[in-house]
Amino acid sequence: MFDFNDAEPQMGPIGELIPDGTFARLKLKIRPGGVDGAVPADKGLLRSAKSGDAKMLDCELIVMSGPYARKRLWQNFTVAGGKTDDKGQSIAWKISKSTFRAMIESATGIDPKDMSDAAKQKRTIQSLSQLQGIEFAARIMIEPGEPGYRDQNRLANVVIRGEPNYEAIMRGESVEADPVNAQPKKPKAQASGAPAWGSDAPAQNAGNSWASQSQPAQAAAPAPAWLS
Repeated sequence: MFDFNDAEPQMGPIGELIPDGTFARLKLKIRPGGVDGAVPADKGLLRSAKSGDAKMLDCELIVMSGPYARKRLWQNFTVAGGKTDDKGQSIAWKISKSTFRAMIESATGIDPKDMSDAAKQKRTIQSLSQLQGIEFAARIMIEPGEPGYRDQNRLANVVIRGEPNYEAIMRGESVEADPVNAQPKKPKAQASGAPAWGSDAPAQNAGNSWASQSQPAQAAAPAPAWLS
């Protein structure tokens, strides 16, 4: 006899998008791309961009609770290269860095305004590989695809302590969606006398500015505080 009463409801059709603005607890899974990071622990962890000098963390985000549990979305987070600011720092890395900070704060329940030594310690990790398996509250959006490409689910924002529904999301409860309503991307302007891709070329001498901000390499880095 086979009793299917305790089986989970079937997943939605493959390719069906998670509704825009859905809140859920997500788990981050890193998909190594064979490119070395700044510290030994990140050897082979990153992925190179198809064009330009950017290096990215290729992530699979798994929904851990609610009606869309087990569904997945994919997102790249640039950690080096690309366009730089007036100080020569990677603009995309600064954005990714803020997102990773929010993930850690969400996973551990740290108040973003808490600058105590204990909070600072939790925000410090020895390698990007230690983000593997982190679970955090998030809002999911639908990003309109460029002409000829389908729409995709993306991480809209990480939900942190103090924001509405944070506790409920982390407990796995259903929360009313808050649509983002992202606008379709506009076609890139054609620069006179220059190919369109020229405007996206990385700035010259755009070094791996993030590497200098990383923690010193250690033979055996301890697990970050939020994993305990």
